[in-house]
Amino acid sequence: MAKKAAVKVKEGRIEEAIIGFLKSLLERGVVEAMVIPKALPSQDGFVQTLIRDPEKLNGACVLSPTMPVQSARVISNLTVKNLGKKVAAILKPCEIRAAVELAKFLQVKLDNLYVIGIDCPGTFEVTDYAKMAQEGKGGESLTKEFLKGMEKGEIPPPSGYVFRTACQMCEYPVVDSTLRVSQADVIIKLFGYKTDQEIGIEIGDKLEKEVEEKGILSFADNEPASRNEVVNKVIAERTKKRDALFQEFKGVVKNLQTFLDRFSTCVRCHNCMVACPICYCKECVFRTAVFEHDGDQFLRWADRKGGIRMPPDTLIFHLIRMSHMVTSCIGCGLCDSACPSRLPVATLFRSVGDRIQKMFQYVPGRNVEEVPPVASFKEDELKIESGAL
Repeated sequence: MAKKAAVKVKEGRIEEAIIGFLKSLLERGVVEAMVIPKALPSQDGFVQTLIRDPEKLNGACVLSPTMPVQSARVISNLTVKNLGKKVAAILKPCEIRAAVELAKFLQVKLDNLYVIGIDCPGTFEVTDYAKMAQEGKGGESLTKEFLKGMEKGEIPPPSGYVFRTACQMCEYPVVDSTLRVSQADVIIKLFGYKTDQEIGIEIGDKLEKEVEEKGILSFADNEPASRNEVVNKVIAERTKKRDALFQEFKGVVKNLQTFLDRFSTCVRCHNCMVACPICYCKECVFRTAVFEHDGDQFLRWADRKGGIRMPPDTLIFHLIRMSHMVTSCIGCGLCDSACPSRLPVATLFRSVGDRIQKMFQYVPGRNVEEVPPVASFKEDELKIESGAL
């Protein structure tokens, strides 16, 4: 069973306390490398960085306010072939859930991977954060505002900016053994804590004994009574926002024609597919001869209809992608961020995914042992799951 502890914060230096704990995991050989967000040299963005030298953890930003790449993809690249050393990865809840789904499809190996989850206040678009940094609204001052607001679950973005849409409607802001998503070996808890005084740490069975024996932490169950209340408050607010966005989307996209109208500016660039952590196929149908038509075929279609849009197949692109991965969509929203036409791809996939996932009683990323619907077969499956039989 997971054990809890608290790390004291000296003189309000919260990130220093977190980095000190992470550094001790490297220095004492609990892990041999760590994947953690670090600021770009320009200080206007962040990237995941693989670190072996504990001193290189200085300046890392565990609460990275951007997500340029879904870190589950980074973890997949790192673990899928011959990872011979123990590596820890600091991941947001949606990244953990994506990694869990990829593990089910044999795209992530968990053998030498130690997942460190952290409470997430939300993220900004990469371009928005770059502007914030230029205006002096990013960096340490933003992190301090985040941490201050997380005590009571009230995290307003800087004036003139908004969190990414996916973050506004994310019902999984924490990784917590009592709150639905628990696939982590270490959990860094911030919601509900007076973070200028202490932060919460939870250690899972995989590391519990070693962490205690090496004197990294002393365990004591002294979690603030307000934590669950604060987390539930954040979840309730985001769920309300999610439902409002779903309702708004359904009010616009009512049938096939209105779907075509709303997504008329899709250029089938495949950006959403490339950014999606769940679209892992090495050979994708959209990059095969299936969609490489002869010139005469285009002319025949144009002749039959009088004219066709180019490039074609934008509708079927979204429908096929949805049928392949919507049960495993974890709502990270990087499809939205990648879209050059700023289409509500995430809202589409989340609204459809919400209904399909509930039909199958499946929560993507909840538990690595749960079999995804696309990996199992039942006769008359949809009739059974929908209650028709």
